[in-house]
Amino acid sequence: MTLFSISGKTSFRLSAIAVASVLALSACSKGEQQQQQGAPELVVSVLTVKAEDTTISTELPGRLESFRSAEVRPQVSGIIKRRLFQEGSYVQAGQALYQLDDASYSAGLASARAQLAAAEAAQAKANADLARYQPLVAADAISKQEYDAAVAAQRSAVANVNAARAAIRSAQVNVNHARITAPISGYIGRSNVSEGALLTAGGATVLATIQQTNPMYVNVTQSALDVMKLRRQIAEGQMSAVNGAVEVTIILEDGSEYPQKGRLLFTDPTVNETTGQVSLRVEVPNDDNILLPGLYVRVRLPQAQANSAYLIPQRAVTRGAKDTVVIVAADGSMRPQEVTIAGQSGNNWIITGGLKDGDKVAMDGTMIAGMMGAQKVKTQEWQASQPQQSGAAAAPTKPNSASAPAQSSAAASAPAAQSASQAK
Repeated sequence: MTLFSISGKTSFRLSAIAVASVLALSACSKGEQQQQQGAPELVVSVLTVKAEDTTISTELPGRLESFRSAEVRPQVSGIIKRRLFQEGSYVQAGQALYQLDDASYSAGLASARAQLAAAEAAQAKANADLARYQPLVAADAISKQEYDAAVAAQRSAVANVNAARAAIRSAQVNVNHARITAPISGYIGRSNVSEGALLTAGGATVLATIQQTNPMYVNVTQSALDVMKLRRQIAEGQMSAVNGAVEVTIILEDGSEYPQKGRLLFTDPTVNETTGQVSLRVEVPNDDNILLPGLYVRVRLPQAQANSAYLIPQRAVTRGAKDTVVIVAADGSMRPQEVTIAGQSGNNWIITGGLKDGDKVAMDGTMIAGMMGAQKVKTQEWQASQPQQSGAAAAPTKPNSASAPAQSSAAASAPAAQSASQAK
């Protein structure tokens, strides 16, 4: 009886464990089937491409430079008595900026005027002598030699008068230069000298600098290799030259675009031997004085017209030794495709090779599809205004659908575990 009792308990325990195992396995199998049936299909956003004629623009770094710039320097020596302008203000050409001590120059002017008066008096006497000698020489009352001396004296007196007048003009120039004026109109910077400073004519001291800031120049450089490549493509017919005036977009240091467009003035025909760069100059209006000399900017410069090119958002292109995009075929399969990038237009790459009309370029979701080992995906047309997806399936799914089988398995195994515990 005891043996039968022990065997009965053992048999009961084994039966309970077996039932629990069967229920658990059944729940897992059912959960896997539900997971397979309810798994969401991965959806990839694609852009269906179509060729179009596109302007190829290049962004180049540059520095702003004033339209005109003039250094204020002394033309005569002297001590500064007064500064006559406000630093940072706008000055007109000819406006007085500094007043030097002009006492010595004024004295020189007065002396020159006195010399002129003496020369004019000598000229008057010489003219009178010559007038008296003319009838006398005609009557042979005086010798020809005396008459010639009178003529020479009169001419010398005229020359002395002219020299005295020139000395007056020179002295007047020195007096005028003692009042230093603005050579051009524009904004004047800080003064490098103060009252009481001794200035020397022809010295290296720059008193101040005046700059005209409307319009402004932008000096930019471009790689000579890029220039030659572009010219070769135009010569071979792969691209067309931009006709007419070239409008240039100025991009400020904070990334914003300057509201007014500039224009390309010239491209330097020579290459810098040290840097291998070609210099270009752009002129841009500056009516509101937003732009300042020396400011770092970037210019977006149209340089060629690409015929039958494709505009592809930069996010869809993988840059590297070979630039590639992901093409989604009609059957949902994905493959990488090498492309040729010719330039940039805003946030898009300009692609001139590797694509054809109707190709569907993947925009979002390819990373997750690759991680999950998806062989085929569904597609939906990408919209430029839609936010960038994280790569998850775009199709709507039921909440917690992936975790439902696990929950069912846990629920199914709970009674079996409880029965086994009670059997103990």
